[in-house]
Amino acid sequence: MKAVGFKHQSICFVDKVRPEVAADEVVLRPLMAGICNTDVELLEGYHQFEGTPGHEFVGTVEESPGNPQLEGRRVVSEINCGCGQCSWCEAGNQRHCPDRKVIGIKDWDGAFAEYVKAPLANLHVVDRAISDQEAVFVEPLAAALQVSQQIHIKGDSRIAVLGDGKLGLLVALALRHYNPGILLVGKHRQKLGIAAEQGVSTYHVESPDVLADLGKQLGLFDVVIEATGKKDGVSYSIDLVKPGGIIVLKTTSHSPSAIELSRVVVGEISLIGSRCGDFSLALTFLRNKLVNVLPLIEAVYRFDEFRKAFDHARQPGARKVLVRF
Repeated sequence: MKAVGFKHQSICFVDKVRPEVAADEVVLRPLMAGICNTDVELLEGYHQFEGTPGHEFVGTVEESPGNPQLEGRRVVSEINCGCGQCSWCEAGNQRHCPDRKVIGIKDWDGAFAEYVKAPLANLHVVDRAISDQEAVFVEPLAAALQVSQQIHIKGDSRIAVLGDGKLGLLVALALRHYNPGILLVGKHRQKLGIAAEQGVSTYHVESPDVLADLGKQLGLFDVVIEATGKKDGVSYSIDLVKPGGIIVLKTTSHSPSAIELSRVVVGEISLIGSRCGDFSLALTFLRNKLVNVLPLIEAVYRFDEFRKAFDHARQPGARKVLVRF
């Protein structure tokens, strides 16, 4: 089978053997996959990754020895693959398994290939009301919604989302149902417009340098959700949060961040890391049309155009780029 390969910060197409699966695994044929900023980070050295990336995808079950009735069904797959034996896995929290593998990110080939393997337990059947284009967003939308599962979001809290990239947009669009006054801060007018059209308040900044003084202009916030994708995002968040407030960190960057811990201590600020989320919740949001993800799509490329698609996705300010199989 054909697959994309990342190695030594370069992209190539490689020939691989179609995955073989045990009774508790399945073979999926990807229908559509999304290029994520994490994929860009992987190419640049995050996790010292080598292999086939791709963790945002929807596909058809081709082979399911443990549950043949799933064959032919359209599904999405959670990406964390635990050992199944540790206390984290027994508690149903595979994403913190110390020996976990992560589809398309860590020790498990991803979906930029003609076939991909996944654990049977990770699958979620996709409702017919959800298109392939929408289903690709289940993984990042679940990550966006995870914030609502980690902290108590009150309707009258002052909440700001820093960063109007793909994840920042999803966070703002999803969490507006919990906090109608949520504010999305970004530098791309077109992307801020997407959020505004769905009822999100927005604030445009010309450059990141403005963020350092944003607290003086807008006042301080109870909660700041950092989704800038930049190593300096956490520092800007500290500038913007109230004493006793909460900063939720969404950025995963291969570059280290430097923060003034004394400001966190003196301000009694809570820092919360936030990663993967509940696929069932994301599917419910999509099925009930609570979030319209389609305006986030900038382009769709064929699988054999992957290099062109990836170059497009790396352009500053690009929205979601999808790959069709």
